[in-house]
Amino acid sequence: MTEITITRVARLPDPFRIERFLSNPKLGPRTLFFSGGSALNGVAQNLKRYTHNSIHLVTPFDSGGSSQGLRIAFNMPAIGDLRSRLMALADETVLGHPDVFRLFTHRFAKSAAQADLAGELESMIAGRHVLVAAIEQPMRTLIQNQLGMFDDARPDSFDLRGASIGNLILAGGYLNQNKQLEPIIFLVAKLVGVQGTVRAVTDDNLHLGAELENGEVVIGQHLLTGKEHPPLVSPIKSLFLNQGLSGKDEAEAVFPDRNRSLIQTADIICYAPGSFYTSLIANLLPTGVGKAIASRTVPKVFVPGTGHDPETGTMSVADKVTTLLAYLRRDAGSDCPVDRLLNFVIVDQGVPESETEGLRELGLCVVRLALVSKASAPYYDPVPLCETLVSLT
Repeated sequence: MTEITITRVARLPDPFRIERFLSNPKLGPRTLFFSGGSALNGVAQNLKRYTHNSIHLVTPFDSGGSSQGLRIAFNMPAIGDLRSRLMALADETVLGHPDVFRLFTHRFAKSAAQADLAGELESMIAGRHVLVAAIEQPMRTLIQNQLGMFDDARPDSFDLRGASIGNLILAGGYLNQNKQLEPIIFLVAKLVGVQGTVRAVTDDNLHLGAELENGEVVIGQHLLTGKEHPPLVSPIKSLFLNQGLSGKDEAEAVFPDRNRSLIQTADIICYAPGSFYTSLIANLLPTGVGKAIASRTVPKVFVPGTGHDPETGTMSVADKVTTLLAYLRRDAGSDCPVDRLLNFVIVDQGVPESETEGLRELGLCVVRLALVSKASAPYYDPVPLCETLVSLT
């Protein structure tokens, strides 16, 4: 077999490609994202107009919010970000399953009494609850079974207030499948008609840790983001995976073969906007990610986050690119050429030249486009960003 590289001139945005994908999204490009959290959900929701083949590798390391209680109760990976991406990609048309979608996006009241919420959960398991009763068979029974498994296993101390029903269904399915994430993610994707592929970047149940420049070690994603807790007092020097939430006990995560296969079929690879360390770099920590990316010859794009990111402080776009390449080379090899890991850095036209200084010397193409609108500011407008990405495929 002989491999050749074919290049073409790309227009950004490309009206012809955009129109072609809009007319038949089922044949749209396999756009692969490394991401986590909710920052990409608006883009994912809009991307369904152009392609039903996008791929989302999502971090399962969150240790705060609604995922924290489930992780503590069942010693399991975080599922909140996976659930939110599945919902962002769900089929919202009448051909989808809007009744299932409504149940998965429902949350228990934060102010209700625990006994009342336990009663509401019981009515869902029995099929009497209005949200469950509206779902057709056999999907209703499948959902009831997962909720029943969760309820049987949950500790008496588990706090149901504000709990996402979608998270509880995923947790029940995880327990029901011998503590495997992939089968229940697959099932939920079918239940809500997900127009794309969503997978955890690794199956391993681990936490994020960071060594700061001042020598301090911080364990737990919820302590790194600057959202649930005060921002870090010192910049992050090194991000790593840890066995638990107490004490430094570094661990190695495996990048599953099924995810390697997804990279090998991708038409474009995007390092997506979001919290730089906990949403993006965290995805690159499992062993094998860097090598898999380097082995695939397709456009590789970094879209840095906009607005204030407590994780990066005063880092410029160029600083982020240098850090991104360093983490990729941990696995791909220190001598791996830049063009095997990254080709394009796409920023809004308002980003100063000083932010990207030195990137062209690395052989990178810096693209400036109108990506932030008045309505979306300070974040990306999903429409021009989606149209830019599909134009590169």
